[in-house]
Amino acid sequence: MKNDQSSKICLVTGASSGIGYAIARALAAEGHTVIVTARRQERLQELDAPNTLLIPGDLTDPHFQQQVVQTMFDTYGRCDYLFNCAGTIEAGSINDIDIDKMADMIRLNVEATFRLTYLVLKRFITQGFGHVINLSSVMGTKVRPTAGAYAATKFAMEALSEALRMELAGTPVKISCIEPGLVMTELHKDWDVHPKESMGIHHPLTVDNIVDTVKFIMQQPEHVRIPKLMILPGDHQI
Repeated sequence: MKNDQSSKICLVTGASSGIGYAIARALAAEGHTVIVTARRQERLQELDAPNTLLIPGDLTDPHFQQQVVQTMFDTYGRCDYLFNCAGTIEAGSINDIDIDKMADMIRLNVEATFRLTYLVLKRFITQGFGHVINLSSVMGTKVRPTAGAYAATKFAMEALSEALRMELAGTPVKISCIEPGLVMTELHKDWDVHPKESMGIHHPLTVDNIVDTVKFIMQQPEHVRIPKLMILPGDHQI
């Protein structure tokens, strides 16, 4: 870990795969201290960076969230960034969707994310700085058939982020939403037909594209706010 002002303390949720994993790996590679959490401990261990603290567990458990935040502040004394990357998708027609899995998705994407955001924001306000970066989606601005529940979770994230931005205006605390189109991750690995086929997206985004977007946001001066940043593949027509 670097001991200068450029080294940040970053909490990344959903860090066992996909965008969360890529962000955590990139931050650690740049010398930042990264606290990572996800349910799959064996996948977290693949990060294997000396400046990374692994805290496996279920983010939907409020006691676990308290443990993560308390451990982070007890160990490092502060937090500079919260990356809300944990999330899942459950989609399907009215007759086919698994309602229990849909409810679990809402609990993780909305309830757990909202709870952790408020928990950390209280610390940010007390310490006088901090930046929440939410991994939203283009589906946080649009809807499509069979994916209304998933879109609703991202709409909820967008609504909360905008309200918090307004509440925090004039303070040093920042809120940003990244709104990717289709990214190649494990999110759709169990789908019979991958969205890149059904939607005709021949060149989906990569996780590295999202990492570059994160770096752009982090590089902005203190007085600059980026409430929303959408990034799409060139052939994404949504």
